[in-house]
Amino acid sequence: MVAISLGVSLIVGLPLGIILFVTDKGLLFENVWIKQIAGILVNLVRSVPFIILLVALLPLTQLITGTTIGPTAASVSLSVAAIPFFARLVETSLREIDKGVIEAAVAVGATPWMIIREVLLPEAKPGIVQAITVTAISLLGYSAMAGIVGGGGIGDFAIRFGYYRYDNMIMLTTVILLIVIVQLMQVIGDGAAKAVNKR
Repeated sequence: MVAISLGVSLIVGLPLGIILFVTDKGLLFENVWIKQIAGILVNLVRSVPFIILLVALLPLTQLITGTTIGPTAASVSLSVAAIPFFARLVETSLREIDKGVIEAAVAVGATPWMIIREVLLPEAKPGIVQAITVTAISLLGYSAMAGIVGGGGIGDFAIRFGYYRYDNMIMLTTVILLIVIVQLMQVIGDGAAKAVNKR
């Protein structure tokens, strides 16, 4: 469930984050309308609490997966929530690139697509890896709420068998397990970000 949602958010969120950046004023594909529309859509989805989004998207979930129950169904809501979140993180990573690097690429005659592929993405790679880590950890937290639609997962297990049944041992064990998983994800993400950082 988390893996599917993370994969979808990478496939859709990365291009969306690039669009948010390159259509801004003074950049490669400056376009106020596209920037505004993309920005509003991203903010719109991000402003809706996940639990509301989960319920509101049940018709879309039914249409895509044929069911509203289970991990696959929960992946739809998780993906919709993660895409704008990841896109904003990608945009932030791209904004950290020195403008001089982009100007130098323009000066040597590189096309906008070459600049995106050969300059922006390699320069922003450590930030994008960190963005993937943060998104994955956030999805793990959201997945607990997906238990409302029978989403499954460790968080759902903690709520249903620990919290609802007042079994503190199960709840404590699963919470500790979640903490360990998050720590591992962060350590792996930090290591990957350092490995790809060539600055």
